[in-house]
Amino acid sequence: MRFVIISLLLISLFSQNISAQPLASFVDIQNELMVWDKGYIHKVDYMAPNLIKTGRTCIPYLDNSRSFKIYYNGSVKQMNNGFTNALFVTDNLVAFLNQKSLNVFDRGNVKNLTGVCDQYFIADSIVLYLDAIKQEYRAYYNGQTYSVESFIPDSTLSRLKVSDNIVAFDNFANLFRIFYRGQLLAQEEYPVSSFEAGRNTVAYVDIDRKFKIFHAGQTYVIDDYPPLSYKAGDNMVAFVSADGYFKVFYSDSVKTVGFMNPTYQVTDNILAYKDPGGALKVFYKGEITEMESYYPSNFIIQYNSLAYINSGNTLRLFTEGEVYDVTNAELENWSLNYDVVTYQIGQGIFKVFYKGTEY
Repeated sequence: MRFVIISLLLISLFSQNISAQPLASFVDIQNELMVWDKGYIHKVDYMAPNLIKTGRTCIPYLDNSRSFKIYYNGSVKQMNNGFTNALFVTDNLVAFLNQKSLNVFDRGNVKNLTGVCDQYFIADSIVLYLDAIKQEYRAYYNGQTYSVESFIPDSTLSRLKVSDNIVAFDNFANLFRIFYRGQLLAQEEYPVSSFEAGRNTVAYVDIDRKFKIFHAGQTYVIDDYPPLSYKAGDNMVAFVSADGYFKVFYSDSVKTVGFMNPTYQVTDNILAYKDPGGALKVFYKGEITEMESYYPSNFIIQYNSLAYINSGNTLRLFTEGEVYDVTNAELENWSLNYDVVTYQIGQGIFKVFYKGTEY
């Protein structure tokens, strides 16, 4: 009995791990649409799509006849025939417009948000939209819709950031507000000088020029002076303090990286920066990794990963704290989608690389 229970637990854990894998898609040499899902490559359409976008759990596309379809949970669902004129995908959601009717696809279910929509923003698990019928800004989050702002003169929500699971804005009365986990928070009773948003996180300079960070429901006063620069990501904020130190807010505390004012970029869980010696370094969940002794002119960051072609013509990937040299073959093209690298060698060889394994 103990063996059976342990086996079931292991199967459950394995299944959860597999289901958490992101997706990848590409069109092969025969012009067929292929999807990589849970370690396998499937043919999902016999003709190349007119438009395709790849999310973490869904792949929406307009097929060759412009029928709107979504690949989700191992199969293709046809949504309509030729009615969809715009579509967007994130980690968990697909938002699409049929004329001006805004709809969301969430975990296999479709919900119409409004019949008339002229303005909308989609992030990982939230859709903010202007409902032209009800004349208010509303947010879709976790299966529910919420009123965010009901007074909408021309200047309403002119300063707005939508990121992952959070919305930050100065409203019509110049009050700074945060919508987070289904609640509208009265963050400041005055407008703020500047602000940036990431997952669970909003960094801002208040009316008294103090630098503050809202994170997971708590507000921290980081400095009495505004930083020289700052950028927000998932559960972190990188900034150069007024006295010239490069710092990172992560895990509810501030880590000093060094006395420098570097070139840096924050996307999702990754902070990439150029140190004083010119090297490319990556800060990921509290740890720093040196990738190169120089700073590449081009690299791509998504989710937990950073990828680029280095000076040795090798496709190098940092993902979840590990570094991989994916290939040094001459590539026709390559892309990074979440933590999955898809690349093409020559005219007919297509490869997928994920967490150290090539498919």
